[in-house]
Amino acid sequence: MQEGSVRGTANEDARFLRLERLTKRFDEVAAVDGISIDIPKGQIFALLGSSGCGKSTLLRMLAGFEKPSEGKILLEGVDIATMPAYERPINMMFQSYALFPHMSVWENIAFGLRRQRIAGSEIAERVEKMLSLVQLRPYAKRKPHQLSGGQQQRVALARSLALEPRLLLLDEPLGALDRKLREQTQFELQTIIKKVGVTCVMVTHDQEEAMTMADRIAIMSKGQFLQVGTPSEIYETPNCRFVADFIGKANLFSGILETDAADHCVVATPLGKFLVGHGITGVTGMELCVAVRPEKIDLSSAPPEELRYNYLQGTVLERAYFGSSSMYRVKLASGERLQVSIPSTERHAQLLEIGEPVHASFSPDSIVVLTA
Repeated sequence: MQEGSVRGTANEDARFLRLERLTKRFDEVAAVDGISIDIPKGQIFALLGSSGCGKSTLLRMLAGFEKPSEGKILLEGVDIATMPAYERPINMMFQSYALFPHMSVWENIAFGLRRQRIAGSEIAERVEKMLSLVQLRPYAKRKPHQLSGGQQQRVALARSLALEPRLLLLDEPLGALDRKLREQTQFELQTIIKKVGVTCVMVTHDQEEAMTMADRIAIMSKGQFLQVGTPSEIYETPNCRFVADFIGKANLFSGILETDAADHCVVATPLGKFLVGHGITGVTGMELCVAVRPEKIDLSSAPPEELRYNYLQGTVLERAYFGSSSMYRVKLASGERLQVSIPSTERHAQLLEIGEPVHASFSPDSIVVLTA
C-alpha cells in the first residue's frame, strides 16, 4: 500500500475520503458511473436517491463488498479499492441491525472486539464507554428482544463504534423504525456520531432523515451525483429540475427568458410572467424552468396589489390539514395544479374552502431558475 501525505494537515482532513472516477458496472450497465468527491474528516455525508440510483452499490464498494470496475477509493491517502473488507478500517451498520438474539446488550457490543483478540480489560473499558455514550448502561444485561426499536438501533451503533473505525457506513439506519421514533432517533444518532467525531457516509431514501442528520447531501440518479451540497443549498438552490422535484415539493413552470439583468430576470410562461430577484447570465429567448416551493406562496381570497408579475389565479381543488400547516391544491385556468402550504400561525384560523376562487402570489426572491 502506498502511503498518503503526512497525517493531520488541513488538506488531508478536507480529503479524508476521496473517490476518484469510481465506477461499478454490472454487465454493460454502470450502476455507479465515474463519481469523484472529497469528504472531509468528521463529516456526515448522505447519499440520497430513488431505488436503483446506485447509492447502495457505492456504499458496498466503500465497505469492500463490491469491487470497483474502475477508479480509486482513497482513505487518508491510501487506495483501499482492492483491499479486502476485513482489512479496511471501516465498519458498516445495516438496516436490520443484525444483533445476536442470544447475547445480551453488553455481549453484542463486545463481540467484534473479542474477534480482534483485544485484551479483556480493554474490551470492558470500551463496552462501558459505548454503553454510556448511547445511554444504555441500565440495559446492559438485556437481550435484544427486550429492547425497543430505537434502543436496538443504538446497540448496533455502539457495536460499530466500539471498534473505533476510521469510517462508519450506515445503510438505511432508521428504516426499521416507525415514523415518530425515527424522528426522535435522527437527532440522537447525529449527536452520538458528532460526539465521537467519526466520519460517516450514510445511504437513505428518506429525505427528512438526510436533511436532519447530514452535513452534506449527494443527490444520485443513474449512477451519478446530480448535486452535492448542504441541506439548505440542496433545498433552496437546486441545480436542475430533477433535484427540485425530488427534494421536498416544488411547483415547476416551463418558460422563456425574456429579460436578464444583473439584479433580476423575467421569465415568460403560459401562465404569466415571473420576476426573479437575480440574473442568470443567460441568453434571451432560451428555454428554462422556474421552481417555487409551496411554502413560499401566499394564498388568499383577495387579489394582491401587484398583478403584473408572480401572480396566479385559480380554484381550491383539494385541502389537507396537518396541524402545523394546511396543504392546498389549486386548479389554475390552464388545468395545472398548484401546491400551496400555509402555516397554522393562528389557533382558529379559517381555512379556504374547496371550490373557492383564490389568488396566489410569491416574491421574486422565492423563485429558483433551472436551466437543466
